[in-house]
Amino acid sequence: MDKVKEKRIREKVRNNINEFVCKFEARYMKEINNPTGVINSKKNNAFISQLGSEFMFYSAFCRSFDSSFGKVLEKLSNDIAEISYEVITDNISSYLLPEQIQRVSNILNEYDKHELPLPEDYTNLQAYKPKNIDSFKKKHVTDNHFYKPETKEHFIIELKAGGDLDIKKARSEKEALLDEYYILKNSLKNEEESVKIYLATAYNMFGENSDWNQERVKQYFSEDELLIGKQYWDFVCDDNDGYNVIIDEYKLCSVYIIEALNRIKKAYFNL
Repeated sequence: MDKVKEKRIREKVRNNINEFVCKFEARYMKEINNPTGVINSKKNNAFISQLGSEFMFYSAFCRSFDSSFGKVLEKLSNDIAEISYEVITDNISSYLLPEQIQRVSNILNEYDKHELPLPEDYTNLQAYKPKNIDSFKKKHVTDNHFYKPETKEHFIIELKAGGDLDIKKARSEKEALLDEYYILKNSLKNEEESVKIYLATAYNMFGENSDWNQERVKQYFSEDELLIGKQYWDFVCDDNDGYNVIIDEYKLCSVYIIEALNRIKKAYFNL
């Protein structure tokens, strides 16, 4: 990775973490005298409070932190992607035809029977466009929509900040992505432009150097449709060293999070 790109990635990691720390610390400090605040609610729980202040603090904080940090990772990936792609933040909007809806249903039914999922299952459909599409108009929100002008490729990515996804969610995520694929494909005026869909996780729950063995998810997604942990961050950076740079900078910035946690603990529990 060239030094200019690396510097820009590091700046974006640092800026996003600093912004996150300021917001979450301000939130919990604001709630310090609120008996129904996130942390005080745990203090009022006689069953939890008996386990000690440290446990009480983290049992209250972790779930809220996970949810908030997932949004940080989503924003961070879009910010970093701006270095290498055009990042499209508008909803995907055009139309979705009945035969495309039926194709999606047929594909998912085949996957239910453990047929091997392949991108060719949906990319080969050439649907006839009626003159009046008003009744078929659709919009869809997506986590990441990147466009690479050099290759005329659109990338739609649904990011799971956690590393786990159960089979019911896997099916619904694939259905949503297939809808997005057709809606975006229908909106493109240039036939040379292509669309690719992915399911991504922010980290590999089995460890970055281990195989990602969620076979229930692979029932609905081919290997070519998955971006797991390092693969996702390398893709966002458009560089095979992207993940390493992001993690290295995050390690430096994580001290800001730890310092803020200690200030919050002291304010609530004098720890």
